[in-house]
Amino acid sequence: MNKNNKIFIGVDLGGTKIMTGAIDPEGHVLDTPVKVPTGAGDRAEKIVQRITDSIQKVLDSLGLTINKVAGIGIGSTGPVDRETGQILDCPQLPGMHFFNLREAIQTHFDVPVRLNNDANCLILGECIFGAAADKQNAVGFTLGTGIGCAIVLRKKILNGSTGTAAEIWPSPYASGTIEDYISGAGVARIYQSITGREATSLDIYHQAVAGDPAALQTWESFGRHLAVPIAWAVNLIDPEVVILGGSIATAYPFFSTSLENHLRKWVCTVPAAKTKVVPASLGDKAGFIGAACLMMAE
Repeated sequence: MNKNNKIFIGVDLGGTKIMTGAIDPEGHVLDTPVKVPTGAGDRAEKIVQRITDSIQKVLDSLGLTINKVAGIGIGSTGPVDRETGQILDCPQLPGMHFFNLREAIQTHFDVPVRLNNDANCLILGECIFGAAADKQNAVGFTLGTGIGCAIVLRKKILNGSTGTAAEIWPSPYASGTIEDYISGAGVARIYQSITGREATSLDIYHQAVAGDPAALQTWESFGRHLAVPIAWAVNLIDPEVVILGGSIATAYPFFSTSLENHLRKWVCTVPAAKTKVVPASLGDKAGFIGAACLMMAE
């Protein structure tokens, strides 16, 4: 895995920001990552320029040249085509629809480049250097604006035949889809059904911290809903661990008891006793660390 002791660059490309950083073969973050606005509505060429500039800034801060880089991994909000290197019809990046991002970055720097979706990268990073570093098989959920899911088997992402394995967000659930309930908007919807008032998931988190009963009830209900896709995943994949990442996972203490109580009832007997649910541990660096890990795990 040492790639001759060269470093790995990771790029976390989201709809609002680009975070770029470098890690060594042991997963240590080198210097301070570079964070810049994405400018998601801009043309693809402008976004590519921001990515290449951020990579160059990382190298400059380390006093290194590109020949010290084993490769560049990019985790992008999806969907993406990892085989061709294209961003597909991604609502968060309208200016990059069907743009070949891998080719553009590879042409600019002349090093190997790999692309995958951001949820896959985040969970891969947790499986190699984070909360599941001592495990082989994991399922992960990223909980934020929407719900992302990833499956990592023997330290490699399960991509599926079309690259969309674990894309569960449009799956039917209750009166809509699972993302209608397991997302920031889902938290807000649950809260409104309880109180009749509108609030953001962040507001509801802060209210729960302050002990507000309606906010606490909201997170309890959220945990019950989240137990459903996790139970399906555990029964299908039989992972050693389930990882929860993303901004909403910050509220884990408020929904963990409800999640556990419902999950264990719906999971086969042996995994119900053995499978752990753990929060992600790499924080806001998980995205670019996981993207860099694409160069190690494939």
